[in-house]
Amino acid sequence: MALAPDTKGGAQAGQNIDAPELRLFVMALFFIFGGITSLNDVIIPKLKELFTLNYTQAMLVQFCFFTAYALIGLPGAALVKRIGYMRGAVAGLLTMMVGCLLFIPASKSATYAIFLAALFVLASGVVVVQVVTNPLISLLGPAKTAHSRLTFAQAFNSLGTVIFPLVGAPIILGKLKDVKVEDLTGPALDAYRMAETQHVVNTYTALAAALALVAAVVWFNRNRLKGEKHEQTSLAAGFALLSQKRFGLGALCIFLYVGAEVSIGSLIVNYLKQPGVLGLTDAGAGAYIPYYWAGALVGRFLGSALLRVVSPGKVLTFNAIGAIVLILISTNTHGALAAYSLLLIGLMNSIMFPTIFSLACEGLGTKAADGSGIINIAIFGGAVVPLATGAIADGMGSLALSLALPAICYAVIAYFGWFARHPAAEEG
Repeated sequence: MALAPDTKGGAQAGQNIDAPELRLFVMALFFIFGGITSLNDVIIPKLKELFTLNYTQAMLVQFCFFTAYALIGLPGAALVKRIGYMRGAVAGLLTMMVGCLLFIPASKSATYAIFLAALFVLASGVVVVQVVTNPLISLLGPAKTAHSRLTFAQAFNSLGTVIFPLVGAPIILGKLKDVKVEDLTGPALDAYRMAETQHVVNTYTALAAALALVAAVVWFNRNRLKGEKHEQTSLAAGFALLSQKRFGLGALCIFLYVGAEVSIGSLIVNYLKQPGVLGLTDAGAGAYIPYYWAGALVGRFLGSALLRVVSPGKVLTFNAIGAIVLILISTNTHGALAAYSLLLIGLMNSIMFPTIFSLACEGLGTKAADGSGIINIAIFGGAVVPLATGAIADGMGSLALSLALPAICYAVIAYFGWFARHPAAEEG
């Protein structure tokens, strides 16, 4: 769906609007939910250490977070269609705030399951905000530059994924004491977990305050899109979009891309800690997380220009093949080369989500909100693929071998890029 001013000063479905100030608003939302999502990469090694988890158990952080996309995607789209983009953004921001505040009882109880529940609530808010941002940024300008505009907006998402871990990693990971958790039991263990998770609580309490402020600003601008209209459809109609080969394959690739990206990001700390790689401490390895996301940041700014002159599908195929090559280099070398080739996958990831999204949704018209809801469900790949990757790492006893699964995901994405290299209107 798209919006444009009508003769009465409102907005009609099926066209676009020119509102530069709303672009800034949308980019700010990309920054926020990108940063919050990337903090999972910092929390995972922290909770893995405190609760003596294996890789599969630790990946439940991502499973609970990204399961929200499967459960909230379509209801979130329905909510946005009912109350509008701006009010939908407020609802999402407030839900995120509640999720952040739930870290307080999670810490006081020193219970892993409550941390997982808090992450699910936080992610539910992120889903609603993302249902708003992805189609809205596509509407705020000419249709022919939608690929470039969405990629540019995603660069602010990447900026958040760089800054949040850069600030959060020293706070969350840098305080682990020289204590072997497995040597503690009973009240001593609970007290240690409560003390150490307090650093997590402080971080997310500050985020809750910031989210409340942003929600207030958005609420004061809730009537900015006058006459906003959405096509009312059933959930079945939304799923019917999957019967379109281009959209269905694109949704699958969103599932696989998010799963691959999250799997690699979640394993960075433990991967770099290996003696055969860099042999770092938790805090030392955590300092490298921003480099992974910085690659995506740089690539999205460059990609937003490149996609104006090169077929988005061809760029997507090139980057997916590049990611596979980097995985092969990392898993077959040692030391700095193994470390930096893994981190460089972030650069290959840069244009993937916005390009897959816009290629898949080409031609949906007034069904854009439904398409965005389905795409958000597909982000559930961030729950499934990391959990499977963790299980492979536990079963095979090797983080390097577990990266074969993300490599397979990138292979499918490379095929979709080639399949969708021509505009939807030219297919057939």
